[in-house]
Amino acid sequence: MRFLPEFEINFIFYLFLFFLGSIFFHFLFILFFYLRLIFFKIRTPKEEIINKLPPVSIIIAARNESDNLFNNLPYILEQDYPDFEVIVVNHQSIDESYHILNAYKMKYPNLKVVEIEKSKHIRVGKKLPITLGIKSAKNEHLIFTDADCKPISSFWLIQMATSFVYQKDLVLGFSPYSIKSGFLNKIIRFDTIFIAINYFSFALAKIPYMGVGRNLAYTKTLFKSVNGFKSHYALSSGDDDLFVQEVSTTADYQIVIHEDSFIESEPKTTFYEWFLQKTRHFTTSTNYSVIKKIMLGIYPLTMIFTVISFVSLMFDSEYRMISLLVFVSLVLIKWLVLGFCFNKLKQNDLIKWLPLLDLVYIIILPILFYTSDFKNNKWK
Repeated sequence: MRFLPEFEINFIFYLFLFFLGSIFFHFLFILFFYLRLIFFKIRTPKEEIINKLPPVSIIIAARNESDNLFNNLPYILEQDYPDFEVIVVNHQSIDESYHILNAYKMKYPNLKVVEIEKSKHIRVGKKLPITLGIKSAKNEHLIFTDADCKPISSFWLIQMATSFVYQKDLVLGFSPYSIKSGFLNKIIRFDTIFIAINYFSFALAKIPYMGVGRNLAYTKTLFKSVNGFKSHYALSSGDDDLFVQEVSTTADYQIVIHEDSFIESEPKTTFYEWFLQKTRHFTTSTNYSVIKKIMLGIYPLTMIFTVISFVSLMFDSEYRMISLLVFVSLVLIKWLVLGFCFNKLKQNDLIKWLPLLDLVYIIILPILFYTSDFKNNKWK
């Protein structure tokens, strides 16, 4: 068996060129974006910076989150930070949230509760409670998270707010899911980390397109500059990605990936629950600009084209060996690059699984997207 084919001009030859072209653009995307994250310098705030930290308001929109509020709220209320308030907007809850929040108010004087009474005339979604939380905030600098999240460090607030000292008005943080047993947990965590790698890398390339509402910060002035969520209020989602896209042309933004800045959340435990969650996230994708859709589509499309053409070339003895060598080289280089990115975000346990997770993810993602009900944008 020859290693190099004769390169006769036929269908297989053009398929091989298509295979090489897919890999080329795949590599180009990876190197152009992900190397920026790999070489991004993580800073630890110095004492003179900590002394300049502004007062901040943490805003949490909660609906029927009594257990999460009971378990997670103390981690936020007891942050090591000089001056901050926590505003929980209890959005039409029918569980024990009211009583738990009032009990915590007696213990924590920096806790403020905004109640939204149950009404059939008020749509269920995060944007109303977030807006009311912002209006209730006494401080200019705002930090957002969810009730089902908890900081992994008592210095989370310092890490997120340090960017405000450098006159940043938009801060993108990281919110990984906790480690559980099972392959589904690995897929869910890979999805979350991969999305974070994308939005961090795009932001470093001056193309910010999203953050996550579980760990996001911006100023009240920035929020008012675009009239809040007015342009996409009809969607229950979009308080993080669509908002970031709208303000990105004027905002002075920064990513924060110090380990102390991470805020952890509990993942879904069944594929169906994760599917519903992804469906809600996909509802905003149709509102992305064409250029952002194209940029975000390069990675999955080139990967799919690469896999399909590679499998096809494996049936041809002339091109089998060289195609195998090129494909294995792709896998190894991607393993190295993504491994550095995962290490940057302190998610080292998944590095050994990356080739398999990447392949499974590329197969699952289109299925999730094209079977989603884009009208399903219900929150809680």
